[in-house]
Amino acid sequence: MAELARRAGIAKSTLSQLEAGTGNPSVETLWALGAALDVPFSRLVDPPRPQIRVVRAGEGPVTYSERADYAATLLASCPPGARRDIYRIDARPGGARLSDPHLPGSVEHVVLGSGRALVGPADAPVELGPGDYISYPGDAPHVFEALEPGTTATLTMEHV
Repeated sequence: MAELARRAGIAKSTLSQLEAGTGNPSVETLWALGAALDVPFSRLVDPPRPQIRVVRAGEGPVTYSERADYAATLLASCPPGARRDIYRIDARPGGARLSDPHLPGSVEHVVLGSGRALVGPADAPVELGPGDYISYPGDAPHVFEALEPGTTATLTMEHV
């Protein structure tokens, strides 16, 4: 703690208060800590987002059409400056598709169309059914394993 306080140019007591959750740091203090830790300032002030989020069929904010039998459910909004690629997945049982990590900051979004599958982080995949949604870090090992014939999904890869 003493070394971090020295590198950031702040009092050790200030750092101790922040660590205990009792301090109220200024912009300058956060900027100095970010520089000392080699962490962008935005990462210190942006609220953390869950790395894994599951939206089951029938969940999420729904908007209905006035002119048709049509409902749109928001699963994930696009952060500023992000780029997304969308894929349709057709899979059969018989082996998991283990993916190596993609570029840092990548996030994958999957909506299962039919069948059943285990999807998500390689060490903690989630079983999905038709209409279920999951998002997870694409920059860590991840898996897609069909559990039934005729399993289909839509995969959106987000690159930031």
